[in-house]
Order: sequence, then C-alpha cells, then structure tokens
Amino acid sequence: MQNYSVMHWSSLLKRGKEVINVAMPVLPTLKYPGSFSRSLSRVQVSTMAVKDDLIVAGGFHGELICKYLNKPGVSFATKIATDETAITNSVDISYSSSGAMRVMTANNDALIRVFDAKSFACVDNFSFPWSVNDTSVSPDGKLLAVLGDSTECLLADAQSGKEINKLKGHLDYSFASAWHPNGQIVATGNQDTTCRLWDIRIPSKSLAVLKGRMGAIRAIRFSSDGRYLAIAEPADFVHIFDSQTDYGSGQEIDVFGEIGGISFSPDAEALFVGISDRTYGSVLEYNRRHHNRYLEAIF
Repeated sequence: MQNYSVMHWSSLLKRGKEVINVAMPVLPTLKYPGSFSRSLSRVQVSTMAVKDDLIVAGGFHGELICKYLNKPGVSFATKIATDETAITNSVDISYSSSGAMRVMTANNDALIRVFDAKSFACVDNFSFPWSVNDTSVSPDGKLLAVLGDSTECLLADAQSGKEINKLKGHLDYSFASAWHPNGQIVATGNQDTTCRLWDIRIPSKSLAVLKGRMGAIRAIRFSSDGRYLAIAEPADFVHIFDSQTDYGSGQEIDVFGEIGGISFSPDAEALFVGISDRTYGSVLEYNRRHHNRYLEAIF
C-alpha cells in the first residue's frame, strides 16, 4: 500500500498491478447493511490485511474497505468511526472457532469492531479504556491479543471480548502482535524498542525479550512453519530470530528508508519488506539461504 493505492506484486512474474485505488470516489459494488451511503474518496490507507481471497484496508479517518480479489470492484466500504481522529490502526482477518471468517478492526476510539466477512454486518464491538493500536486472533480463533496506549497487553476471549489475562512487562505503548502457529506463543511489539514473547499458559512473565536497535517494534511476523520470527522498526532495521535456538540467534537486515510492513511467503522461503519512503518506495525480497553440508563434502 502507498498513498491512495493498494498494489499486488507478483514475485514470480516480477511485476505489479493495482488492486484498489481510493484516490477517486469508491462505491461498493454490492449493497450491505452498514455500507456508506456516499462514496469514499481520497482515503489514505493506514493498514491492510489479506487472507485467502479477501483484502481489507483501513484509513486514517476511520474508513474500512473490503474487496474480494476474485470479484470486480470493492465489495464493502464504510466509515466505522465518525471521529476524525479515530484512525483505523489495524485490521485482522481470522476464522472464529465455529469456522466463520471475521474481520476485526482496532481504532483510536478505543473500540474493536467485529464484522462478518460474508454479510459485512458489524456483529459485535469491544470497548477498552485506551486507544487500541493492534489486535490479532489466535490460530484456533479463541483468544484475542489487544494492544494500545497502555504498558499492559491484554488477552481476551475472541467471542465476548472479556479480558482473560494482562501481560505486564513493557514500558511504553504497544503497536504490533503476532501468534506462533502453535497458538501457545504470542509476540508483542512496543515503543520501548522491544518485542516480548509470552507463553499464554504462563502469562505472568514474558518468555523472552528481543531488542531492536533504536526504534519501536512496529511489525511482527512468524513464518508459517514457526521456525522464524521477524520484527521491524519504523525505519532501517529488520530482525529475524530462530525459534529453534529459543530466539537466541538471529540476523539483522539493515535497509534504507521507512518500513511499511513485513511478510513471509507462505512456504517460509522468502521475506518481503515494504519500504514506504516517498523517494525509495519499494518491496524488497530476501530469499532464505539453506546450508546443504553434504554439498560441501570433499570426496
């Protein structure tokens, strides 16, 4: 995403195409309850998520735009918050424990909203005492990590929003979270320049503290096999840690520019880094290196 556009980049074909353009007025192709009665335009994209064939984008003034990649046009577009400062900080697409696809939004108005991905009806909302900067659902769809303008991170029931545990240890506000594929470990990124790992079975203390170099941890991703954890600072630095060494060993990638996001490929063979810098805007691709020691043998 950049400015008013969401692009798709094919790492196989080495070319990109525009998926959503919100510089011009956007009217949803289908009429859903809650769809904006007027067109949205010049939506500056603040966050996005993709799962299966659904892409969801949020805006700096509380906008929410949903598009199925296999259907023309935008399916759903609305303003979920009327307050001009109620930025949509993050969106998360997940499956509930019953198997229904859900879209969750985290906003500056201290609310998490839950949307059904078929009807796009807002089926629930959860209120918190501070602005919510990020939310993510556990792989089994039962738990919700809630982070925001608080030193504490919360674990809540994904169905009711009821608080289950507080994760205490960070020193400042939190911005990012991600779940290990096994569903037992959740990682949280904070303004205090650290990423903390928590075992949800022992939530009283963090499992590990991973340090950045100089900035807040704004993006976190686990690889699909759970082997690697990648964390990114707002600018210049991405760190990768190996879970098989209890996150004790890793690699630092020094890039140039503002970092808009990171993502592993589904097969965990590549890491993508989005550079949102106005001058050097790009997507960087790093391939995983394998050490096949049998090739190094001398016969």
